[in-house]
Amino acid sequence: MAEPDADTIDWRELVAVVLLSVTAILTAWSGFQASKWGGAMSISFSQASSARIEASRLEGVANRKMTIQVSLFTQWLQAYQAKDTELTSFLQARFPEPLATTFPIWIQSKPLQNPDAAPTPFELPEYSIPELAQAQQSDARADERFATALRNNQRGDNYTILTVAFATVLFFTALSSRMRRRRYQLALLAMAGLGFAVSAGFLFSFPILI
Repeated sequence: MAEPDADTIDWRELVAVVLLSVTAILTAWSGFQASKWGGAMSISFSQASSARIEASRLEGVANRKMTIQVSLFTQWLQAYQAKDTELTSFLQARFPEPLATTFPIWIQSKPLQNPDAAPTPFELPEYSIPELAQAQQSDARADERFATALRNNQRGDNYTILTVAFATVLFFTALSSRMRRRRYQLALLAMAGLGFAVSAGFLFSFPILI
């Protein structure tokens, strides 16, 4: 039997080496991306929590302001019913915003005579406590950051699955070099190549975080 030519290239071995090398790099890259997206997820969850706490604080401030203003308005009504003009003037002069702005509008609507008038100034669209609107914005921001965190978590999981897929490619490629029969070598190498092509296709479709 003729000796194999030393200059003859073993294409199977060359493909296996290239496949092992490239797959090892992509496995490391997938692990890196999984770690980055996991960090992004943690940051988004933290931002969502901070926004939720801020919304709760602002809502508490808004509720305290409204409670005080409702109490002042109730006292004004009682003084008005008692025809105590001095006390009604005293209270009205000390109405805080936004009650101070909406109260004259409410009075101009003649609520005692006009059945279509708002029952209290608090029902008017002009009555708006800034902290309440800010609390709603913080709540919306918290919802948005929470949704982002879930997306980042899924992206990290996707890269983790790819890491396992590339590790499988490495396994089949390494195993092919241990087979004695060439057809077994080629079969395992073909399986590894197919797995690599599918995994690489998913990899290039995933978003990248640097």
